[in-house]
Amino acid sequence: MKILGTIDWVIIACYFSLVLGLAWWVMRKRQDTSTDYFLAGRHLGWFIVGASIFASNIGSEHVVGLAGSGATDGVAMAHYELHAWCLLVLAWVMVPFYMRSKVFTMPEFLERRFSPSCRTVLSLISLVAYVLTKIAVGIFAGGIVFSVLLPDLNLWGMDSFWVGSILVIILTGIYTIMGGLRAVAYTEAMQTIILVFGSILVVLFGLKALGGWSELRHILGSDMFNLWKPLVPEGIQGTWAPVKSAGQMAWYFNDNYPWLGMLFCAPIIGLWYWCTDQYIVQRALGSPGEKEARRGSITAAFFKLLPVFIFIIPGMIALALAKSGRIPAMSQDFFNSGGQLIRDNAQKAFPMLITHVLPIGVRGIVVAGLLAALMSSLAGVFNASSTLFTMDFYSKLKPKASQHQLVWTGRVVTFVLVLIGLAWIPIIKGGKGLYDYLQGVQSYLAPPIFVVFFFGVFNKRLNKRGALAALITGFTLGLFRLAVDTPVKLGTGFQYSEGSFLWVVNNIFFQYYSLFIFIVCIVVLVVVSYMTAPPAYEKIGGLTYATMSAEQRKESRSSWNRKDLISSVIVILLIIAAYLYFSG
Repeated sequence: MKILGTIDWVIIACYFSLVLGLAWWVMRKRQDTSTDYFLAGRHLGWFIVGASIFASNIGSEHVVGLAGSGATDGVAMAHYELHAWCLLVLAWVMVPFYMRSKVFTMPEFLERRFSPSCRTVLSLISLVAYVLTKIAVGIFAGGIVFSVLLPDLNLWGMDSFWVGSILVIILTGIYTIMGGLRAVAYTEAMQTIILVFGSILVVLFGLKALGGWSELRHILGSDMFNLWKPLVPEGIQGTWAPVKSAGQMAWYFNDNYPWLGMLFCAPIIGLWYWCTDQYIVQRALGSPGEKEARRGSITAAFFKLLPVFIFIIPGMIALALAKSGRIPAMSQDFFNSGGQLIRDNAQKAFPMLITHVLPIGVRGIVVAGLLAALMSSLAGVFNASSTLFTMDFYSKLKPKASQHQLVWTGRVVTFVLVLIGLAWIPIIKGGKGLYDYLQGVQSYLAPPIFVVFFFGVFNKRLNKRGALAALITGFTLGLFRLAVDTPVKLGTGFQYSEGSFLWVVNNIFFQYYSLFIFIVCIVVLVVVSYMTAPPAYEKIGGLTYATMSAEQRKESRSSWNRKDLISSVIVILLIIAAYLYFSG
């Protein structure tokens, strides 16, 4: 079957030309200082900030993973996508402190609030996590897309997985190295438009092939449209006795997202990601002031409402098409001979829709959107990682380094990350279960970061000893869980003895374990801080609500108006409407 026609290839070629052309136009601007290179000279407008935040979040792994989740579990994952309200927290709560402090990185803000040790710990953890998760998972999902859309592609003995991954990594690396955050942000803004438009086309053509929205609900049933999943599977309500093996327990929990975890744990992960992660917040830091940073964050909140409808719903459409038998090829891919869903194949839901539903010509637009998702995600992590290393490590080791040296170091670090990305390809391609394994990493590393940032802003009494203790304790608990999970998740066939301590740890639902880390970190932060001397309040002026001066409060108030407030209220109302619709 010929998946892409000549017109599709022309559209894809035009997309690459647009990206490289825009990047070249941006790169012509001078990048002589660290502020120019890492924060775009703090000249990013609010729309560029908002679109760039959204594009950084939506990588191809996001598209593939959400569509796959829609095919297997319906709208359960929509909880994470309805975290648009977290961007409002960034806009109204955290942005004033970040912009006032004029920091380059989130760890640098933590140093201002607590101590250099806290900055070092957070920078190190962030760098390792970016390499192990964002780069690795992005390449893996990109490989899935290429393997489905271009299964017969072969170049110099390399299959489509290799060719596509190498091409996108290198092209993304080139404009990220040369143009810094400015090139990344402007190309991401353009890529956001292409991705959203292409995904909307998938939904429209998918519903047309299926027979409309009412047919989708009829085929899948109401449960697939319910956000709130039961705590235990149907048939074993009220008892754990029927769950005999670790595999059965892990299968249920990892695939069904019970409401308790979504209600209490998911917001912790959301607030950490949207409000304290360098990968996201760096775009806001690139704006000229609090006003543009806030409006950019609110704009990103509007964009963030879209994935429920343009990524999760397509996965559900794919399942309905397969289940109804309207497209026999999809039925064969989705279900085994016994009529049971093949969950691994469901991860291909989005590219399958492109292959079987979209006409020639439209496919090129959507494929360009998928490429945009992959490239924007990789560009974001390349740029964030180079900023962290250069400003939090190199500038500390070389305090007298010139601005030119800092920029040069950032480019070298990005080049090294490109090489690491290329080195990841054979590991990712051969690593069974790696994609699922990496999904829990953020849940284990996020709680201590969330605790020290948010509690640190709201409580001036918390000190550096408490913050460092909370970070170390939280990261230790998270890394312990990762160490326990690794032998099982990498597909070696290894299993812990049923009922043993490590077996219990391995089979605690990842959201519940994340909530456990969160509670422990709060206790450690508060207890250690109040058992030791308070911080010098004059040194943290403007970094907590209690230490803001009257002038700072007045300045922050003057940075927003009624339009900003109304826009935020509209976002909240849209979220409430979505929850009401998908709640039964």
